[in-house]
Amino acid sequence: MSFISYESTSEQGKSWTIVSPIYFRYKVVESQNLLEPGNDTLLTGHLRDPEQLDAFRSSTKPIKRFVVIDETVNQLYGPQVSSYFEARNVNYKILPLPTTEENKSMELVMKILQELHSFGISRHTEPIIAIGGGVCLDIVGFAASLYRRRTPYIRVPTTLLSYVDASVGAKTGVNFSQCKNKLGSYIPPVATFLDRSFIQTVPRRQISNGLAEMLKMALMKHKGLFELLERHGKFLLDTNFQSCNGLLDHGCVALMTSRIAIETMLEELAPNLWEDDLDRLVDFGHLISPELEMVVLPTLMHGEAVNIDMAYMTYVSNDRGFLTTAERNRIIQCMKNLELPVWHHDFSLNLVKKSLNERLKHSEGLQRMPLPTGVGTAEIFNDIDDEVLERSFKKWCEDLSTEE
Repeated sequence: MSFISYESTSEQGKSWTIVSPIYFRYKVVESQNLLEPGNDTLLTGHLRDPEQLDAFRSSTKPIKRFVVIDETVNQLYGPQVSSYFEARNVNYKILPLPTTEENKSMELVMKILQELHSFGISRHTEPIIAIGGGVCLDIVGFAASLYRRRTPYIRVPTTLLSYVDASVGAKTGVNFSQCKNKLGSYIPPVATFLDRSFIQTVPRRQISNGLAEMLKMALMKHKGLFELLERHGKFLLDTNFQSCNGLLDHGCVALMTSRIAIETMLEELAPNLWEDDLDRLVDFGHLISPELEMVVLPTLMHGEAVNIDMAYMTYVSNDRGFLTTAERNRIIQCMKNLELPVWHHDFSLNLVKKSLNERLKHSEGLQRMPLPTGVGTAEIFNDIDDEVLERSFKKWCEDLSTEE
C-alpha cells in the first residue's frame, strides 16, 4: 500500500498533504454445514492465500476464538458451536447477548470489549466471530473496529435479512440518542460465511422481513429477481428458504434469489463502501423507515419498516409518472404476497417531512431520493416537492390504510 505526500510553503508556514488509499479485501463465502467439525471454513475460510493457510496449519500455537452470539441463536446452535471448537481443539469463549434493536447500544459494545479484553486475542491472527442477525453483526463489527483500533472479525448471519443485507457491506453501528445507527464505522469483516441452513429455524415473519431487502434490490436493479419473488414468494415463505420447488430449470429458487440479491447488493456497495458518493440506490426504503422504526420500536422489524417506506415511495413514483398505475399495483400486490406491511398508522406526513428535512442536512442539501422508474430500474431524484409528497400520501392512505 503506497502513499503520496505533498509539501507546500506559505507565509504562515509549511504544510504537508498525505494521500493514502484505504484498501480492504474481504470474502463472502457460501458454505453448507458450517458447524460440522470436518468443515474448515469457520477457522480458515477467511485466509486469503495459500501461504497464510500453510502458516496456520503448520503453527503449533493454540488456536483461540472469541465468539459473540445472539442469545436466541445460542439456544438453538450454541451446543453445536461448542462441539465444533472442542472437536478442533480450539481455546474459545462464547458470549451470548440479547442483540435486539432495543439493546443496540454502546453499553452492549462495552460489554463485548470488556469480555474480549479479559479473554485476550491476537488482533492479527484470531478474528472475532459474530453469529446472529443484523443487529448482532453491526454491534460486533463496531466493537471490533474499536478494539486496538481495528481487530478483524467474521460475520455469520443467521436471519434472511442479515444474509442478504448486513452481511455483505462494510457498515457497523449502534443506536444513539434515539437515532438509528448514529454511531458507527466503516469496517468490513475479513469474511462473511453464508450457511442457508440457519434460516430454517427462523420464524415465518423473519423470512418475510428479509424478503423486503431482497425486494428492494429487485425494484432498483433486477426485474428478473422481482419476477422470481412475485412467482415464488409464498413457496420461499412456506419452506423457510430451504427447498427447491422443481419449477426452475436452473436450480433452487431460494439459492437463485439469495445469490442475485447478494450480487446486486455488492454491485452497489463495493464501489462505494465508505459512501463517498451520496447517490445510493440502496437507500430506497431507508429515507423514512429509520425514523418510523425508532418511533414504534419494537413493533416493526427493520425490513417491515423498509417495506412501508417503499410502498409509500412507490406511490410517489407513480404520482410523478415514473411508474404506471398498473406497475404500482403490481409492486404493492407482490409486497402483500410476501406478507409485508404496506401501510402503518404512525407513518404520518409529518414524519415524512421531518425525515426528508433531516436527509437534506446530511446529504449536502439534496434529497437524493431513489425511486423506481419501472420494475427493476431506478434513478435518483432531487426535485420531489411537497405537493407530490402530500398528494401521494393521501392516495396511499386511501388505498391501503385498511391493510394494517
